[in-house]
Amino acid sequence: MKIIKRVVDIRKETETLRKDGKIVGLVSTMGYFHDGHLSLMRRAKKECGKTVVSIFVNPAQFGPGEDLKKYPRNFRRDYKLAEKEGVDYIFSPSAEEMYKPGYGTFVEVETLSKIMCGRARPGHFRGVCTVVLKLFNIVNPHRAYFGEKDYQQLVIIKKMVKDLNLNLEIKGCPIIREKDGLALSSRNKYLSGEERENAAILNKCLETAREMIGGGERNLEKVKGCILERLRKNRFIKKVDYFDFRNTATLEEIKKIKKEQDKILAATAAWVGNTRLIDNKIIKV
Repeated sequence: MKIIKRVVDIRKETETLRKDGKIVGLVSTMGYFHDGHLSLMRRAKKECGKTVVSIFVNPAQFGPGEDLKKYPRNFRRDYKLAEKEGVDYIFSPSAEEMYKPGYGTFVEVETLSKIMCGRARPGHFRGVCTVVLKLFNIVNPHRAYFGEKDYQQLVIIKKMVKDLNLNLEIKGCPIIREKDGLALSSRNKYLSGEERENAAILNKCLETAREMIGGGERNLEKVKGCILERLRKNRFIKKVDYFDFRNTATLEEIKKIKKEQDKILAATAAWVGNTRLIDNKIIKV
């Protein structure tokens, strides 16, 4: 497995791979790997001839007062885990390599970036789209793999690829969870013992929504009210940014289920103590 830090070097490698007829897969990460990341690597290895994993904590997607400086990092551990999965390349550039002095170009998917997490984190998805597009241009993969835990991000990236006529496939991969249902996230590291025990309430609430809808409830505002009441009663939930029902393709908000809808997205973001966590579930109607 090769570690590459410069744009010119990874570009040269992937150009050669393409000339040799290899299918190149990209898994873009901010590091501090967990089983969710590893599942993306396994999928890429299975479907592609060569796999590139990027590790870059992207400053452009962190807002003022967010956790850029304390975001968990452990390159040596990440290297060992990626090597064990059979990854071919780690692309690990510095911030100065990705954003040269005087950098001033950003990409934004306008409407989708203003709702849900975008409403709570202004500018976040502008930073995400910018760095992801840069990685696509640098690595030039045939396929790129993203987890469905960041469902809004996945929809936004697919929209960007479509709108900008990019020549690659975006692959969404299932959420990986702990035994109690908590979605894996690098930020779970921030949780105290009691917070960690209570964090599983997010998945439990999504499951409750699925059960209510499965039981015939079609007024999603009623379901939402029940869920929000449950979340707010938990003393470890300090704030709920949103609990929404959305169209799985367009992220348009849904307040009442109609006959033609066969599935909907239930998604939430909440603060467990000082840690912001997100989760979602696709519910079959």
